[in-house]
Amino acid sequence: MQNRANMSKKDQFLSVVEEGYHFEGKFIALGGAMIDGECQTNALVNIPLSTMNRHGLIAGATGTGKTKTLQILAEQLSLRGVPSLLMDIKGDLSGIAVPSDGHPKIDERHEMIGFPFEAAGSPVEFLTLSEEKGLRLRATLTEFGPILFSKILGLNDTQSGIVAVIFKYCDDNALPLLDLDDFRKTLQYVQNEGKEEFQEEYGRISSASTGAIMRKMVELEQQGAEMFFGERSFDVEDLCRHDEEGRGMVSILRLTDIQDRPKLFSTFMLQILAEIYATFPEQGDAEQPNLVLFIDEAHLVFEEASDALLDQIEVIVKLIRSKGVGLYFVTQNPVDIPEEVLGQLGLKIQHALRAFTAKDRKAIRLAAQNYPETDFYEVDKLLTELGIGEALVSALDEKGRPTPLVHTLLRAPQSRMDVLTSKEIRTIISNSELISKYDRVENRDSAYEILSEKIEEARKEEHQEEKRRQREKARKTSRRKEKSVFEEVINSTTGRQVSRTIARELTRGLLGVLGIRTTTRRRRRRR
Repeated sequence: MQNRANMSKKDQFLSVVEEGYHFEGKFIALGGAMIDGECQTNALVNIPLSTMNRHGLIAGATGTGKTKTLQILAEQLSLRGVPSLLMDIKGDLSGIAVPSDGHPKIDERHEMIGFPFEAAGSPVEFLTLSEEKGLRLRATLTEFGPILFSKILGLNDTQSGIVAVIFKYCDDNALPLLDLDDFRKTLQYVQNEGKEEFQEEYGRISSASTGAIMRKMVELEQQGAEMFFGERSFDVEDLCRHDEEGRGMVSILRLTDIQDRPKLFSTFMLQILAEIYATFPEQGDAEQPNLVLFIDEAHLVFEEASDALLDQIEVIVKLIRSKGVGLYFVTQNPVDIPEEVLGQLGLKIQHALRAFTAKDRKAIRLAAQNYPETDFYEVDKLLTELGIGEALVSALDEKGRPTPLVHTLLRAPQSRMDVLTSKEIRTIISNSELISKYDRVENRDSAYEILSEKIEEARKEEHQEEKRRQREKARKTSRRKEKSVFEEVINSTTGRQVSRTIARELTRGLLGVLGIRTTTRRRRRRR
């Protein structure tokens, strides 16, 4: 190898790229390295598959190509047998399902990079949390568990304790918690009809705290959460499917109608991550990840998150990579991501930033500090000069070390860079192997129905008991009435006269009999 001191800046750069981005294992060719504004043909910037579970960031101002970069990564992962989940908030990722129509400018770009353009679509599954077309994703409250549910609601320690006790009560009494109605019904029951039974076993709970929990649930429901909680629960293993050619399935979660409902978005994201972490086996170091998740408009997850929720996200980001799962946050500026999370992201793809204000310039200087130092670029200046489809790239090599920072001309997506028509989307959904599994709502008996039936039976028993008491009261009233009538007759003036008359006549009758008997005896003696 030549002595770098005697090499030109360009030769030094090419040597650094060759050393830093040449890998023995599987990799994705992301694009071609650039210096002084020119793409160096065959100086490829590659990303090793073995480190793609180390998470990543795709950042840049609106219109700089972030979504297309996400599209490139997802389709290249699919070609190598790695499934992915894309959260499509803007609605412009559906085109990944069909091959690109091609364009002379695309061919020109690839000629500069150093390999030909090949159009190809990816196997796609459309998912939804709301009224969008797609397979409906649902989860039960039991799968959430009391801790995560409390964090989603933003409850304090006292309120979280009540939630934990309610979950325990339902477990102990075989009351399935499937949706928000189940939890609400249980909370009402232990405060009213079942209060004595509940307090005897689990202690008293504050009505003020339960009221606060109810209000938090209403807030969550107003963002559409009632459509998310329930059955049939989505099996996260279905995210790891492959087609008959061995390509990884690209699952696109359509979220265009919930941009103003960040609570529902963060609820889903945390639940899916928690379920993946609980379900997937430990993988350790492997040739490629089991699954990669791309979270577009990631600032929606963090903007309104409580401290407890942010802590939960940080923990999951740290631990989930051992399950072979990579998380990629897509946002406008790296400052949108909490520092604790940003420090866990191995791959960083930074598109252009715009400096319109002093605040913007400060944000650019901070963003420049997130990347490895380099002798080839003035990073803060270059960040404002990057063209569309260009980015600063730094990854982790196969040994987990940061690769050199490289200005990269990104390859073009092999699939269509546009949305599909409603008809095309319906066709893909109707041909899904999972449509029969998730396209119906299950409503088995759960806490709501069981407690409602229990309350109804108790009311019937109470009604029967009340009728029995009324009949008994009526009988006693009737007897008292009969007695009172008799006493009234006896005690009245007429009654007393009648009584005296009866007594006198009886006396006369008795005396008459006695007189007859006496006269008879006297006659017998005379004889």
